[in-house]
Amino acid sequence: MVRSPNTISEEIKRNSVGGMYDPRKAEIKARVKLKDRRFQWRKINQHDGLRQYIITGLEQGWNPDEISGRMRDDQEPFYASKTAIYEWLYSARGQRYCRLLYSQRYRPKPRKAKRARVMIPERKPLSMRPKGAANRSRYGHWEGDAIVSGLRGTGGAAVASERKSKLIRAKVVPSLSPKPYARTLGSLTKDCHVRSWSFDNGIENRAHRQLKAPAFFCDPYSSWQKGGVENANKLIRRYLPKGTNFAKVKQFELDRVVSLINNKPRKILKYKTALEVASAVGVVQLQRKEGCPD
Repeated sequence: MVRSPNTISEEIKRNSVGGMYDPRKAEIKARVKLKDRRFQWRKINQHDGLRQYIITGLEQGWNPDEISGRMRDDQEPFYASKTAIYEWLYSARGQRYCRLLYSQRYRPKPRKAKRARVMIPERKPLSMRPKGAANRSRYGHWEGDAIVSGLRGTGGAAVASERKSKLIRAKVVPSLSPKPYARTLGSLTKDCHVRSWSFDNGIENRAHRQLKAPAFFCDPYSSWQKGGVENANKLIRRYLPKGTNFAKVKQFELDRVVSLINNKPRKILKYKTALEVASAVGVVQLQRKEGCPD
C-alpha cells in the first residue's frame, strides 16, 4: 500500500521516542483512539450545552445529520457526529427523545443482507446485449416493465419503451401472470421493429421465451439499468398516480395518457416527439421491411 512522504513523516513525528520511531506507541494510541470513538455518544450525557443543542434540534424536526452539520456550521464550542447522536438516542439516557425522530424508532433497524433470487429460466444478463442496445445507437431495442395497482387494487399495466426513440406502448392487464404478460408485450409491439428486450427480474418476466426477440435481464435489485421504461412509468404516473386501481382504468384512458407522452416534444430528441422519431426511422411499421435502420 502506497503512502505519501508527508503521511510517513507525520507518523514518525507523532510516535517517536528519543528520536526513534516506536511502533508500540503508535499501536497503543490507535487502540485508545478507536475505543474513544466507540463511546463518543457518552460525552453528550456529560456536556449540558451539547445535549440541549441536540434536544432543541430534535424538537424543531431536525434529524441527527442536520443537527451535526449545523453544529459544525455554527462553529459551536462542542461537536457530536450524527452517529454519536443516534447512539445516544438509542441508549437508556436518550431513548425518551426517540419520539422526536421522523421514524420514531427506538432502536436501530436491523439490516438484512439482500439475497439475489433468480427465478428466470435461460436468463441472460444485460452485459450480453448487442452493442447497439447498450449504447442506444440502433433502433428496435425495447425495455419492458409492469406498473402495479395499489394495495387494494388488482391488475396493472404492461409498459414497453423503445430505448432510442423513447416511444412507449402500454396496456391494462388483469393480472401479471407470466404467459399472459408476455403475450401482452408481444401484442403491444406487433407493428414495431423489435431487436431485443430488456427486463428486470420480476416473476412476470418468466415467459420471456414467448417473445420473438431475445431478452436480457438487469442485475438483481438494479432496475435502474433499464432507465428508459422506468422514466416512462414515471411519466404515466403523473396521470395515473401510485395507488391507482388499474382494474378500474379503461384502456382508452391509458391510451390517452400514452398519446400525450408520445406526442410531447422531448429535449433528448432535440425537441421532436417520440412518435415523430419512431415513425421516421421505421420503428413503427405495419410490416417489418428489409433494410430497416440499425
